Amino acid sequence: MSFSLTAVPRPSTAVACLLAIIAGALIPLAFAPFDLWPVAMIGLVVLALLLDRQSGRGAMLRAFCFGLGLYGVGASWIYVSIHIHGNAPVPLAALLTGLFVIFVAFIFSLPFFAYGRWFSHRPLALVVSFPLLWLLGEWLRSWFLTGFPWLYLGYGHMETWLAGWAPVLGVMGVSLIMILSAGLIAHWLALWQANIRPRAHHWGMTVLILALWPAGLALKQTAWTEISDTPISVGMVQPNIPQELKWRPEFIQPTLERLLAMSEDLWQYDWLIWPEASIPQTYHRTLPFLDEIHHRAGNTNTALISGIIYDDPHQQRYYNSLVGFGGALGLYHKRRLVPFGEYVPLEDWLRGLIHFFDMPTSIIDQGPAHQRGIQVGELMISPSVCYEVVYPDLVAEGARDAQVLLTVSNDAWFADTLGPLQHMQMARMRALETGRYLVRSTNNGISAIVDPHGQVTARSRQFVAETLSGEVYAAHGMTPFMRWGSIPLAMGAGLILFLLCCTRRRDARPDELEIAPGKDENPEADNHPPRASGD
Repeated sequence: MSFSLTAVPRPSTAVACLLAIIAGALIPLAFAPFDLWPVAMIGLVVLALLLDRQSGRGAMLRAFCFGLGLYGVGASWIYVSIHIHGNAPVPLAALLTGLFVIFVAFIFSLPFFAYGRWFSHRPLALVVSFPLLWLLGEWLRSWFLTGFPWLYLGYGHMETWLAGWAPVLGVMGVSLIMILSAGLIAHWLALWQANIRPRAHHWGMTVLILALWPAGLALKQTAWTEISDTPISVGMVQPNIPQELKWRPEFIQPTLERLLAMSEDLWQYDWLIWPEASIPQTYHRTLPFLDEIHHRAGNTNTALISGIIYDDPHQQRYYNSLVGFGGALGLYHKRRLVPFGEYVPLEDWLRGLIHFFDMPTSIIDQGPAHQRGIQVGELMISPSVCYEVVYPDLVAEGARDAQVLLTVSNDAWFADTLGPLQHMQMARMRALETGRYLVRSTNNGISAIVDPHGQVTARSRQFVAETLSGEVYAAHGMTPFMRWGSIPLAMGAGLILFLLCCTRRRDARPDELEIAPGKDENPEADNHPPRASGD
């Protein structure tokens, strides 16, 4: 229950929007490389208080400003892709980045129109409706218009007690607990502002939400999957090919020679991994080289898995793929594509206008929805290519029939920005959610091996050509999140909000509010009595 007295000064719309932008800009500090989740908590509390007793339009406007700060800072790496690799001039790159931030901020703000329209004046809004609508917002952003599931609150808790909830509820469930906690703080501040004496249900609600934190610590001790005792040795090549040279014809042969030279000492490992599109030619144009590495891997009893652009000669399609050689069997086509980087939305209108809409890899087709993984002996590897690893349900679904996760990427698109570090953190969350080892092979870092607890056991440096090796172990069994995914959580949130909408809305009567002794108990001291704000 959130109360506010109208006598308490409330910021003007302009001031509120400025505060919302600042509060949103604090949220990326919760993620890598900062990991300052308490600072993000401050931003969330500020947002909750700014949305208190707002109309639908007012709440949406303030949430939109919050989204501008959140994505303007947290997704600023988009500018590098557009300016450096898309060859867009600085003004155009800034404009396109700004339009992107505005668009995702608008999508972020949509659930909060519903908050202001139907919930913000009801009791317990800050600890019920506000967190549930935040959760539905994260779920919406995981699929709407192919999705942009970036900057979810739960990623900032890889090292906190809340990490124990990830195998049960997934990253969105961890986000929910974080926002419940922020809503609780805002709720108590609102009670204090309005000078409302807490009642039993306030204390009960507080104990319940705070108990979720030590419960997460207890859950961290639970072994959701059974880990094999047999080690699998893994070697990875990080060639560090500059993005501006990668697809030049004169650099194809030097790239292939670098891959072979760096792999020379890694053929002894059980698995050898080359990163996303590491072979800079399409599959059927590179068959002699592919035959060579296939025989080499077979002779050394090595499972080689490499990224490559697969050209389908029958349908004239191109896929961003992973292919197994030697002891590895399988062909996987990427299913979640990056707009403009791999395909061009509204292609007939945009193709050819500027270089950014005509990049060499923007011809990729979407892979089939249901595909098998890469098989090595009796083990199955669940693959994801680059951007796919940020989709929690996609990875969880693929992991059900697999024992190890593999993701390959080329983060050279984002240079030395927050993007690659955030990307690595999200890959760690996938290992934690599924209780499986994860192998991450990249062109220029960060390459890593992550254990089922989300902890990095081996890691490469960024922007260095080097190899990385380590061990992984097969995992059997499923975590609760793997079994159910995010749908039950989203459906539960939607059902609770629907039931709340069906209840009769009413404001709290003045005689229901307990004013602390010594304060003005006259509810007519202002233009109208204090009202309950929330659900």
